[in-house]
Amino acid sequence: MKKVAVVVSLLMGLLVGCGSQGTQGTQGGQAPKAAFPEKEITLVVPFAAGGASDATSRIIAKGMEEKLKKPVVVVNKPGGTGGVGMSFVQASPNDGYTMGYVPAEFAMHKALGLSDLEPSKFDLIGQATMVPAAVTVAANAPYNTIEEFIEFAKKNPGKVKVGNSGSGSIWHVAASAFANKVGVTFTDIPFEGAAPAVTALMGGHVDAVMVGIGEVKSGVEAKKLKVLAVMTAERDKNFPDVPTLKEKGIDVQFAGWGGFVVPKGTPNEVKTVLADALKHAVNSDSFKKFADERSMIAAYKGPEDFAAFADEQFKYFNELIPTMKLK
Repeated sequence: MKKVAVVVSLLMGLLVGCGSQGTQGTQGGQAPKAAFPEKEITLVVPFAAGGASDATSRIIAKGMEEKLKKPVVVVNKPGGTGGVGMSFVQASPNDGYTMGYVPAEFAMHKALGLSDLEPSKFDLIGQATMVPAAVTVAANAPYNTIEEFIEFAKKNPGKVKVGNSGSGSIWHVAASAFANKVGVTFTDIPFEGAAPAVTALMGGHVDAVMVGIGEVKSGVEAKKLKVLAVMTAERDKNFPDVPTLKEKGIDVQFAGWGGFVVPKGTPNEVKTVLADALKHAVNSDSFKKFADERSMIAAYKGPEDFAAFADEQFKYFNELIPTMKLK
């Protein structure tokens, strides 16, 4: 009987030991983490609703939702040429639940003295678009060619009001680079995004814009606007009869771009999930159709390639902007 009691005691001890190990694995902090994401993700757009940045972010959000199986909610935080929204993302928890859309201005802020924001202060998820720019005026403007527009501006220094998407924005820099190159003086009028600038052009409050060609396409189709030239190396397929500045001997090329970032220090496994979802969204037929209809280029770059590109752009604008006469 004593031998049986000893055996039973040993068996009970083993069972208790196994049970305590199992309990330690679940209650002692060693349980596997739940798969990311567990809840909705906020996508911050640093410009007003209605523009290219906003529209791009909203369709990307839908594409990411398909992959993530969780809501991706777009929140607009305009102001400071994108600085308000981008700063909000930078200061957010680095858990992957706050991400932000970043435009070309992302690489320009420091050179412009707008803020200390720069690509190295974020973790980059990927690039989604390239956005060709165009010189656009009202349909009833007294000039029908880029040469006539330049001649008018030279004869009327400061009279031509050019709307842009904010002081120091990519489209402000584009207009200033153009003005410096052809020797004219514009009066720059900033707005909180390209969409309000285009609305102002159609309302007769400004005389021209040099923004993404997709921003003005509907106005051209409605015969309220006309494009005098595109600011890229090749003609836009949606406006094949519109010349490039390069064709006219004006060596000024500008294109915006858009990508997505998260706060610095976001876990690698979380960034991988977000990057995969972004790639899925950019490569979807719906996004390619969206980009084509708006004269954008769906141009996916993964985290490493986008980081390298953004760093190149940062260096480029830090060399270019100090040589320009920005007002």
